[in-house]
Amino acid sequence: MSRGSSLVLLAILGAGVFLAGLELMITAVALPSIVVDLADWNQLRHASWIVNGYLLVYVVAMPLAGRLADLWGVRRVFIGALVAFTLGSLLAGAAQTLDQLIAARLVQALGGGTLVPVATAAAAHLYSGHARPRALGVIGALTFLGMAAGPFVGASLLGAIHADSALAAAGIAGSPVDFLAPAWRWVFYVNVPVGIVALAFAWAASTGWETPRHATRLDLPGALVFSIGLGAALIGLTLVGSQAGTMILGLGTPTVIATLLVGGLVGLALTVVDGLVRRDPFLDVRLFRRREFASAALVSLLTGYGFATAIVGAAVFVDRVLYGGPSEQQVVLGSLAAATAIGALASGFAVRRLSLRLVTLVGLIASTVGLAAMAAWTPSTTIVVASLAATLFGFGFGLTVTPRSTAAVEAAGRAAFGMASATVTVARMIGMAVGLAVLTAYGSTTIDRLTSQIYASPEAYQAFLPPELVGRPFRDGLVVAALERWASGEAARIMVGLFLVAAIVTALAALPALALGARRTRMLAGDAEDEAIEDAAEGGGPPGRPDDEDDRSRAGADDPAPTFAL
Repeated sequence: MSRGSSLVLLAILGAGVFLAGLELMITAVALPSIVVDLADWNQLRHASWIVNGYLLVYVVAMPLAGRLADLWGVRRVFIGALVAFTLGSLLAGAAQTLDQLIAARLVQALGGGTLVPVATAAAAHLYSGHARPRALGVIGALTFLGMAAGPFVGASLLGAIHADSALAAAGIAGSPVDFLAPAWRWVFYVNVPVGIVALAFAWAASTGWETPRHATRLDLPGALVFSIGLGAALIGLTLVGSQAGTMILGLGTPTVIATLLVGGLVGLALTVVDGLVRRDPFLDVRLFRRREFASAALVSLLTGYGFATAIVGAAVFVDRVLYGGPSEQQVVLGSLAAATAIGALASGFAVRRLSLRLVTLVGLIASTVGLAAMAAWTPSTTIVVASLAATLFGFGFGLTVTPRSTAAVEAAGRAAFGMASATVTVARMIGMAVGLAVLTAYGSTTIDRLTSQIYASPEAYQAFLPPELVGRPFRDGLVVAALERWASGEAARIMVGLFLVAAIVTALAALPALALGARRTRMLAGDAEDEAIEDAAEGGGPPGRPDDEDDRSRAGADDPAPTFAL
């Protein structure tokens, strides 16, 4: 394959992961608008599945995609992922109910969860030698650059598109054109043209980028058990704190929660058993026998918890406490995501000079301090101060990205590129899903409690007013303003506690980080030979591919893998 064709394919792979990164952050900006339009804040538990449902399917899709990339080749899997992601985006934009939107997000997540590990594996096979870390750095950077662009794109769309007003002025407003308004629909529609263009180029590209295939079965039973267990655990966590009198399927809420949590543990246990007895399991838990791999996955899990809390928590804080709109969210979330991208790029260079352990620990310190600063936010906090705290957290989190992924693939070996990168990312996504479930449970429980206190009796609201306003009617303007200030303070208190817990969880990641290794990264055995051939080629030939030797014999060997920036 020519160098030009390789660059075109790298651009296509980059477009796919850019869309996957964009989707996470652009939805965070639009989430308050979606909740108000399709539900209300008292339905926070239900609405949380706009994000948590996405994360659940995303998590399940990634190991399957990683295994498919290793066993079936990357081309068809990548094209199928683009189709699913683009179709899901179209359906999400057109959704008319909360349940329709959640269902469409599941389709979208199936594609998004497949794009990242397949693109990573494709780039790893497409390039070799010193070119491979650079190519993987591009893939990783575009993932986080997509996240960085999400708040800006989302805020721009929400602020610039007024389809409802335009349709009303044209006299055609109503149910036939509900799929065009309100503006939040366009944060999903924006993915469609980009996805179609990338799909066209990927379909037309040379088949020379296909990777070797291996005849084996996909562990669908293992995937089913894992997804049911994880889903049960997340639903159970989300329901924690629900009113005890609520009945679900004829059972009291505590009984349902306990059953779901136990079911989640059983599902996890069965997944471990499946991973030990199957030759090609859904999740290869045998990789966790390597201390470095297990430590990398645990760091990813714990930092993922903090990442979800920072993203969603910052969006909710700006909207509910600071009463900022999309433009203010754009500044805070954009700062967080841009700093994450910069940190990820910086870590790719840092691990060539410093140890994986040191780079990770520096990143954990920065992200913990950033979350602690976020825990100090109050209703009087300015957008500038909030952005600085979010930037510090994002940069620290970004610094941990490359070391943990590098440690994982070093332990797994070249034959398991897809599975290793997918497993570490899955750990991060599980951490994010758990973080969101905890945030939702605590926030929703507090909202329910405060709402019941305010409306306990016609005069109950008086207890929350300053003395000078006691006795005024509920709809008095001063009373409304005072209750808004009180609600803002309560919302700040909720978020402060959540940020503080996330800081503690992130700090705990320092313990497994100590096992990531004190050495710098090197090239895989065999890549040096490829690199020498490339350097000797007159005029510089196209990027090479790894030798077609039996890489499985080296799986788990001490030969370290190239730097992954995902």
